[in-house]
Amino acid sequence: MQIRKAEFRCSSERISQVPKDDLRDIAFIGRSNVGKSSLINMLTGRSGLAKVSGTPGKTRLVNHFRIDDAWYLVDLPGYGYARTSKTERSGFSKLITDYVLRCERLHFLFVLVDIRLEPQAIDLRFIEMLGENGIPFGIIFTKADKLSQTQARRSVERYGAVLAEQWEELPPMLVSSSEKGIGREEILGFVEECLKV
Repeated sequence: MQIRKAEFRCSSERISQVPKDDLRDIAFIGRSNVGKSSLINMLTGRSGLAKVSGTPGKTRLVNHFRIDDAWYLVDLPGYGYARTSKTERSGFSKLITDYVLRCERLHFLFVLVDIRLEPQAIDLRFIEMLGENGIPFGIIFTKADKLSQTQARRSVERYGAVLAEQWEELPPMLVSSSEKGIGREEILGFVEECLKV
């Protein structure tokens, strides 16, 4: 899949505000500072499409980007960032859970995790919620350029082993680096196949 056109469509504070057309949503979510905006920019080939920030918790709304007038790439707020007020945190989680569990336009969800870290409890809880609710999802490991290929492979295997304790069938797992462009073709190829279903 080649992305020829990517344009910002809207930001939503609640799911009643998301686009009302027939295009499907492919959404991206992860802990704050996992590299979500950088990945979105890398996938679309547009460096300033999603705002990249060194400050965690920058994305606070559901952002829809219209891709080739065929589907939406959706940038969801990061979860698990502690330096926002408790009311804001619960607000993010309500927005996230409303969108993920109740928005019928969601076609597939990518959960981003930092390949350098041990499996994090908050990610595993979120993944468990997706499984319990039958939400189709895959995992994208970010920041693969920070590890050797062997270390990256071991990290993915370790994650798979943890998930295998609870899951009979593992979700799709893809490896990426926004800095080096690693994983772009695989992720977009997966999205293309996904949209055919």
